[in-house]
Amino acid sequence: MRILLLVTAFNGLSQRAWCALREAGHDVSVLFATGEQEMITGVGRADPELIICPFLKDRVPAEVWQRRRTVIIHPGPVGDRGPSSLDWAIAEGARVWGVTALQAVEEMDAGPIWATRTFALAAAPPRKSSLYNGPVADAAMECIFEVVTKAQDPAFTPVPADRAPGEVPGARLRPLMRQPDRAFSWDDPTEQIVRKIRAADGAPGVRTELGGLAVFAYDALPGIVSAAQGQGARPGQIAGQIISRRQGAVLVGTGDGSVWLGHLRAADPGHARAGIKLPSTTLLGARLRGVPHSPLPPGSEPEHPATYRQVRYRRTGAVGWLAFDFYNGAMAPGHCRRLLAGLRHAVAQDTEVLVLRGGTDAFSNGIHLNVIEASPDPASAAWASIRAINEVCREIINCTRQVVIAGYAGSAGAGGVMLGLGADIVAAREGIVLNPYYEMGLFGSELHTFTLPRRVGPDSAQRLIDDKLPVSAARARSLGLVDEVGPRHPDAYTDWLAALAERESDVRTARNRRQAKTRRLAAERVPLEVFEARELAEMSRDMYADRAGFAAARHAFVRKIKPTETPARLLPAAKVPTAPKARRAATLRPAVPVSA
Repeated sequence: MRILLLVTAFNGLSQRAWCALREAGHDVSVLFATGEQEMITGVGRADPELIICPFLKDRVPAEVWQRRRTVIIHPGPVGDRGPSSLDWAIAEGARVWGVTALQAVEEMDAGPIWATRTFALAAAPPRKSSLYNGPVADAAMECIFEVVTKAQDPAFTPVPADRAPGEVPGARLRPLMRQPDRAFSWDDPTEQIVRKIRAADGAPGVRTELGGLAVFAYDALPGIVSAAQGQGARPGQIAGQIISRRQGAVLVGTGDGSVWLGHLRAADPGHARAGIKLPSTTLLGARLRGVPHSPLPPGSEPEHPATYRQVRYRRTGAVGWLAFDFYNGAMAPGHCRRLLAGLRHAVAQDTEVLVLRGGTDAFSNGIHLNVIEASPDPASAAWASIRAINEVCREIINCTRQVVIAGYAGSAGAGGVMLGLGADIVAAREGIVLNPYYEMGLFGSELHTFTLPRRVGPDSAQRLIDDKLPVSAARARSLGLVDEVGPRHPDAYTDWLAALAERESDVRTARNRRQAKTRRLAAERVPLEVFEARELAEMSRDMYADRAGFAAARHAFVRKIKPTETPARLLPAAKVPTAPKARRAATLRPAVPVSA
């Protein structure tokens, strides 16, 4: 079919749908909802047989939905309506939730039903972004393919909403959740505070006060009750006080314990860093004077789930596991240093295999643009960030003591994709999306001019960089970008990855892989440092001379400025103008010969 994805932004779910529908043989294009007239004109030019809206916050013009079948993917079960579906589900502790595909009509979320799915929710509150990118996205994909199948059946008629059976009790029209609905007191129980913040994670956060500063709170993790007791106070006596700090997060007392807050955003529009979500310690700065650093929360065990640790190492027999999970996959120099230290510790162990596993929400998305934007010297902050992440990449590429498996449990973008390509085996989880290219006015580094052509070949590498299109895990495997694809469910993927690591830990198998890698590296005619020097020379022009608009692109990304047009590469193929790609023409084909 000729399908148009009408979206507010080309987010993770929209990218996943775009990849899957194209791989299923459909002609798929994308249109950003930049304005009513622009939508009407864009739909007319695309002339789709079916319009699907996987992520749309804007109202579809009547001129569009009255003339063409337009299906909205709503992140709520049948009967649920309103713009804060997931927020209410998490805040109220729903144990079952769903996704509904419904036809666009004049009234929002009230159209006939094309498809629906329900799923269970755990008792522990998930972060809204985790819920959306996990169970909601999986259910949405099932609904999308059911919609496409039904759209090809001339006899199909969607079920009117008032006749569709509701599977989730209490699903109804709910208003936009506002800050008074999200408010909490620091005297409240930890679980209640965490639930409120996680229901607002991603956006808009929950307004509160810390260290005398009005902030929006994100990235909440329950602390350990003894952390408050360790300060000589009973739980509740220091509610709202900052107890300690660790790895960018602050530990705050609650009514019955404590909670870690990893990220904050200044609530005062006049604040120098207003509107930028940052690691908590970065935003609070001098307000933390006198607050102790906590190597580990008092009374905790290193692997206790409530211990705030972004990088964790454990060993199982001949397999070492280095897990890292950075919020939204963004890596500032501090994150890179912690990961590098973990890598060097892991490499020093007498294991056969090292598994480098990123977070389920995101493996990595490269350098931390918010931290760079908030810096008084963004160019130098960007330079420090790229130098720091390159050290991690270099450590992975040069590791010959263990077989390195990079476990892409979550999606990745830009330098975050390139981060693990130096591993011996790249093992992705089904359903993730990779964006193996650079935008933001950056040439890119992460030693991608070395690793990418060696994985997919120079021609495919150049196309990936130039085309700037998302790639599914299955497509990445066919290209050679990844070596293995494991099951979608996070627990099943963990078991599958463990089995893969166990097979590779066979002494003879591991030795053969290590020796082959050692020979390949020794046969390289151009040192790795030369590739990095070339990349950094280009990046210095982008960061310091701003030759390709890095500052403006970064500002728009961090401030979430709505795009004014759809990128040409996402429009119908016949409509895409052919543009020269001179600046990247020789990127991956260096003049100095290199061994393949």
